[in-house]
Order: sequence, then structure tokens, then C-alpha cells
Amino acid sequence: MDEKNIPIRTYQVCNVLEPNQNNWLRTDWIHRSGAQRVYVEVKFTLRDCNSLPGVTGTCKETFNLYYHESNEDRESYIKESSFIKVDTVAADESFTQVDVGDRIMKLNTEVRDVKVTTRKGFYLAFQDVGACIALVSVRVFYKTCPLTIRNLATFPDTVTGADTSSLVEVRGSCVNQSEEKEEPKMYCGADGEWLVPIGGCLCSPGYEDKGGVCKACSVGFYKAKSSDTGCSKCPPHSHSLRDGATVCDCHSGYFHADSDPPSMACTQPPSAPQQLISVVNETSVVLEWAPPRRLGGRSDTSYSLECLICQAGSHNRGLCLPCSSDVLFSPSQTGLKTTRVVVSELRAHTHYTFIVHAHNGVSRASGAGATQSVSVTVTTNQAAPSPVSFIQATDVTRHSLSLSWQQPDRPNGVILEYEVKFYEKDQKERSYRIMRTFSRSVDVTGLNPLTVYVFHARARTAAGYGEFSGPFEFSTNSGSLTITSTNIYITHAAVTQLMFVTLLCFPPSPLPPLLSHLSSTAGVKIYVDPFTYEDPDQAIHEFAKEIDVSSIHIERVIGMGEFGEVCSGRLRVQGKREIYVAIKSLKAGYSDKQRRDFLSEASIMGQFDHPNIIRLEGVVTRCKPLMIVTEYMENGSLDAFLRKHDGQFTVIQLVGMLRGIASGMKYLSDMSYVHRDLAARNILVNSNLVCKVSDFGLSRVLEDDPEAAYTTRIPIRWTAPEAITYRKFTTASDVWSYGIVMWEVVSYGERPYWDMNNQDVIKAIEEGYRLPAPMDCPVVLHQLMLDCWERERAERPTFSQILNMLDKLIRNPGTLRRTGSGVGSEVCVSVIPEVCMPEWSVCQWLQSIGLERYRDTLAAAGYTSLDSLLTLTHQ
Repeated sequence: MDEKNIPIRTYQVCNVLEPNQNNWLRTDWIHRSGAQRVYVEVKFTLRDCNSLPGVTGTCKETFNLYYHESNEDRESYIKESSFIKVDTVAADESFTQVDVGDRIMKLNTEVRDVKVTTRKGFYLAFQDVGACIALVSVRVFYKTCPLTIRNLATFPDTVTGADTSSLVEVRGSCVNQSEEKEEPKMYCGADGEWLVPIGGCLCSPGYEDKGGVCKACSVGFYKAKSSDTGCSKCPPHSHSLRDGATVCDCHSGYFHADSDPPSMACTQPPSAPQQLISVVNETSVVLEWAPPRRLGGRSDTSYSLECLICQAGSHNRGLCLPCSSDVLFSPSQTGLKTTRVVVSELRAHTHYTFIVHAHNGVSRASGAGATQSVSVTVTTNQAAPSPVSFIQATDVTRHSLSLSWQQPDRPNGVILEYEVKFYEKDQKERSYRIMRTFSRSVDVTGLNPLTVYVFHARARTAAGYGEFSGPFEFSTNSGSLTITSTNIYITHAAVTQLMFVTLLCFPPSPLPPLLSHLSSTAGVKIYVDPFTYEDPDQAIHEFAKEIDVSSIHIERVIGMGEFGEVCSGRLRVQGKREIYVAIKSLKAGYSDKQRRDFLSEASIMGQFDHPNIIRLEGVVTRCKPLMIVTEYMENGSLDAFLRKHDGQFTVIQLVGMLRGIASGMKYLSDMSYVHRDLAARNILVNSNLVCKVSDFGLSRVLEDDPEAAYTTRIPIRWTAPEAITYRKFTTASDVWSYGIVMWEVVSYGERPYWDMNNQDVIKAIEEGYRLPAPMDCPVVLHQLMLDCWERERAERPTFSQILNMLDKLIRNPGTLRRTGSGVGSEVCVSVIPEVCMPEWSVCQWLQSIGLERYRDTLAAAGYTSLDSLLTLTHQ
């Protein structure tokens, strides 16, 4: 009976009284069925030998388990030696006869595993060696990892490996309506458990995961990408009419742009622009309008202009012709984000129709003719003619010459007469003569021999005179000029004569590099104040190159200047590579003073040529708007750049920036030029972190008197005390401002004197207060700032001394390690050229800035001393 008192059949043996027992029981042949490890579960009962009376030492309480692999089940007899022993099995519990009387079954269960891999099947055998035992049941099985779905991949029923520690790698297959995200894999462990899931599948577009099954999105929902987490409700103004939609269709009258994400609502084109108004200024028109009342649910509205020349009173588009390509649109004709455009270079007394179209991202998708527009018709006024662009001289004698010129590009009416103004160049327009003619030529007589004359010409219509042309210089020097090595005398007069004679053959253009070099050697002041010219055009054409507006391509607005917009763009001059530039423009409706002030900055910049001074590329003065074109500085103003990158530079890098500024200011001071508005906001930074001095709007030149004073708006926080109190601006006051710039750089764009008002700043400086050292500022740099802020301007260092000091610091970076908060030995600080500290070797210097890997490269190139490193260029 078993534990439930049910009769059971058992195999029993109990030959305990006879020695040397060897009783065997064998199973039938068992098919392996792909198993690699077989488990044998044996349930049995065993009697305690001590409970058997008269039993000697022959009684055992164990039996042995064997197996034999075979490819067939017809083996009727198998030798004992052919079996392989699995284990000796002992009972955990045994019973006595009393136990049996009490009908208590003490059943033992033991499991053993056998590795079977070489034959189709196997036999099991049990050996008794003298125990009193009964086999109740034998169960033979193998383990599998069951069929499962994990990460939307199906893994089949898999037999475990042959070893107890082996893992079987299994590749899964994606369920229906799904696709692989990453190859799905799992490992089947020896105990039949799945381990280490890797990769998986994602439901295909239009389907979502519902408990391991990909089900289609229902009507009104969609799923665009397999990576989306689930089906989403169709966005506004769209729908899906079937299950499994990957995108929703827009309602009638609504559209999707190609670049719109599927989750974005369907939108509409904008309605027409509103309230279009026009202001005519001679041959220019300013157009302004309000945005459309309905933007269609989008934020990418843009505008384009259509320009037509129509007959008076015509409402038929067929009688209108497109405007010529000479018409200028500022900022552009298409792709406008602003609602204001200036149209210039129009014809005088002409009827124009301007049509403003509104577009957005779905205007094209909505079909042809879908853009909404508003139009206005204007008539331009009479305008004076444009300037004469070129004058040439012929029949030159000692006392006369003949001039001729072309009609202005835009006469704007019938030319009634021309006016020619001329004067001796040395007189600088203090005394001039005027001649008038109805033709495009004139004979000028009564001239002095061997004299250079400057000529200007302008045209007159019923609307009045146009502007004078730029200066054209011709000499009455008669006969040909032969240049040989024996008749060139390098004197100021000889060079002047050579330049003027050369101008007889070429369009007028000054030769500033040659003249500047010779003038400086002769002790002549190089910088010329453009405000000393009666005609600002004369100064601008002497110091700045005229650029053809067609070679300028404006790309975007980057700011607003005092006179108008500041844009970035590209400049392509024939024969040169295209470069990025910044373009300042003079807004429409300017006064004569604004025009003069605007062009004067270009006249100043055009005289400078230094790597740390902003470079002037040229000007546009022959058409509107007037433009000043300079090199483009990618990182903008220094103060904003430092605030954006707070704490991201090494001290050496900051000192390098300060050195660049000092180098530019030394160049300006050598030219007897006072900046007067030196501040970090007026320093521009390019992509190579090169700092360049800019903004010469508040500047004036020093006259012969070094104590000359000037009056203007004063930036109090950057200005020296004598300049605030007595309006005394000198190079020494620029040095004071440079000290403030040093403080701005080391503090990463902090506002000098913080939130103190201007009066508090003035009072504090008078009482001896000076800005403290910024955080982590080296002692030597703060001491240099304090030297720049000496009350007596004669005690301040010069820019040449400042430059020498910064070079010493760069050559000896160890001096920059001590800050005001640290404790250490005294640091030598001096702006004089003498060395007060031992100089480092090239190797020590490279180590201090983390570039010692370049030691051998520099040495091989001959750079063995710190002085030799100063000859290195950026390249």
C-alpha cells in the first residue's frame, strides 16, 4: 500500500541473509528523443538492517544505478561490464517491521542525471548487492525551455544542453506584423529556464503591441513608425478610415507639408497680408504691411514681392511688365520674414504695382494659385540723376586738358546740363572753379603747369542736381614719363608726382601702402581725420574701396546699428575667393549729418591695416542703401562671448586675447590715433579667438598738441578721470580703458563696478577706489590693471610697455599661477623691458601649457629659444 492506502505494484528483493548478492533489474530500451541529459527519478523503500533479526554484516542499505547507450532495442542480453555506473543510491529514511505493521510508508525519492549523447537510446539498470528494498516507481525525463514570446519574438521549445552549466543560444523570430529592432536572442539554461534576453522586435507601422501580439490601429488612430510606442489619435483636421493606418489623411481644405511630422495637425495656407501701405521717396518705395489675419495654424509664414510696371489707370495684368533686374529689394524680394521692404533703383515718374504674397509650408501643397496676396499701385517722383561714374582726360598740355564722361546710369529724366568742379589738389577744395556745359565733354584751360587737379562732375534735370562724382585726379604734366633706375628719387615730392602721372593711365585710386610707408619714415602724421574734408565723399573715396553691390550677397540680419541694420553675407570680388563679411547699411530717410557720420567710420577704418584691427573690405556709395563692408567676426563681441563661455579658457588663452587687443592699440597709438571708446563690447572675436579692435564711431584724431581735448558722449565706467572731468582724451586715457578691458576679460564679461550708478563710480575713483582682482586673477595681471589706473596719466604704462609685459608673461607662464587668494613668494611685476625673473626654456614653457609633445617638432624646425617662438605665425 502507498501512503494513501492504495495497492501498488513494486519490484522487491530482500536476500539479506546470504552473502555476495548481485541482483539486477533492467528497463526496456528508451528512445533518447533528442535529449542530451536525462534525469532519472527513483522512488523506493528500504528496511533498516538493524531491524532484521539474525542478520550479519552482509546486509546493505544502498543500491546502484547504471546505464547503457544503444542504437537498437533488440539487445536481449547485456553484459554487466557494458553498463556504466551512474551512482550509488542510499535512502534518506528506512523502515522497520514495526513500521510496516503500523502501515506507515516511508518513501524515498532520489533524482540522478545522466549525459546521453552518442546513441539513439539507452537502457537503465538497478543492481542490488544485499539490501531489503522495493522500487515503487522510476520516472525518466529530460528538460526543455518551453515555447515563449519575449519582446515580440517567438522562441521555440528548446532542449537543454548536455552539461549542467551549458547555455543554448536560441534566435527568436518576430511575431506577425512586426519587424526586427535588433536580432532577438535568448539562452536556454540547464534547468529549463530562459535567460538573458537580447534585442527584440517592434510592431510594424500601423500596429501596436497588445500583450505580445501586434494588433492593427483602430479607425481614427495611426502609427507612423515602428519605433513609436503605440497608436496615436489622428492629429487635428485629419482622419483615418481603416484599421492599420500609418498616417492620417487631412480633411478637405487642410494640408501637410513634406517636412511636417505625422503628429502635426493639418494646416492651411495663410490668408492675404493686411493693411499694405506705401511711402514714395523719389525713386524709392517703402512697403509695410500687417501679417495675415489667419495664419493657417502655422508659424512659418513668409512673404514675397512681385514688382510690375503698369500703364496709368490699368487694372489689367496683361498690360503690365515685370520690373527690371536693376530694382533692389532690401532685405530681399523672396523668403521674407519681416513685414517691411525698401524697394529702390526705380525709374522716375513711373507707375508701379507691388503685390505682396503670403506663403507658409503648405502653400505649395495646396496647389497652384493658392497663395493669398494684396497689392498697391504707386507712382515714383521725379529724382535727381545718379552720379557720373567715370571721367577721363585727353589732350593734356601744360595749361589745359579735355574732359569727357558717360551719361549717368540713371538719368531720371532729361539731362539739362552738366557741372564740372575742379581745384588744385593742394588747395583741398578751399578754392575751386565751376564750368557748365550741355554736352558730355569740356575743355579746361588756364591751368598751372605741372600741377595736379581734382575734378568732380554732376548732372542736372528738372528735379535738380545729382550728387557730384567721386574725385578724379589729373596732372597738367606734359610729355611722356620714362621710369628708369636712375631717375627715381624716393622723396615725398617725387612719389607724389609719380602717383599723379600714373593716374593718367589708370582709374583714380590712392596708393596708401606706399604713401603710408614713406610718410611714416618722413615723420609725417599718417592718420587723416575725415572730418577735415568738406566733402565726405572725397575722404571715403580716398581711403575706402568702392564695391559693386552685385558682388554682395546678404544672408541674414545679425543686429541693429546706430544707423541701420547689420547683416552677414558673402562678398565675391572677381579674381578673388568668396569671403564672409559683415554689412552695415544706412537706413532710408537719413539726414546729411547721418550720412557724413556713417561714412566717416569707413574713412577711419580704411586707414588701418593690422591683424588686430577690424578690416574694412570696402563701401557701397553709388546706390542705396549705403553700405560699409567689413570682415566677418564669427564669435561677435568679446563681452558676450566671454559670458557665454564663462570659465572655459586657460589663463594663457585669456592673456593671449589681451595681447591681441594691446597689439592693436599700440598700432593705433603709433598712428597718433585715440580710440576713446575702448571696451570689451567694442572688441570682436573671430573663429580663431583673434581679438580685433572695432567701433570707431566715437573716435577723433589727436592734433599736433598732445593735450588736445574733445567733447562727446562718455562711457563713464571705461573712461579715465581726466577725460570725464576735463574732456582730455589721449593715448593715456585709452590705457586706462584698456585696464578696464583687462578686468572684463579676466572676470568673463562682468559689468565693471557692478550695479553702482555713474555718479557713484566717479566719486569712488576720485577717492582712490580701484576695482579688486576678479576671482582666480593672477597677481601680475591685477597689478598691471592697477598700473593702467594710475591717477597721473604720465605714470601709466604705454601700450608698447604693456605689450612687452604680456609677452613676458606668456613666455613665463609660471608667473601666472599665483593668485590674490593664494600664499607664496613675492612675484616680480614690471612693465619695463628688463627681465626681473629667470626665463624658462622652450621645454619648460611647453610643459607649463600642456604642449610638451611638440618639443622635438619645434627643435627640428630651429625654434630653440622663447624669442624665436615670437616669429611663429598662425599658419
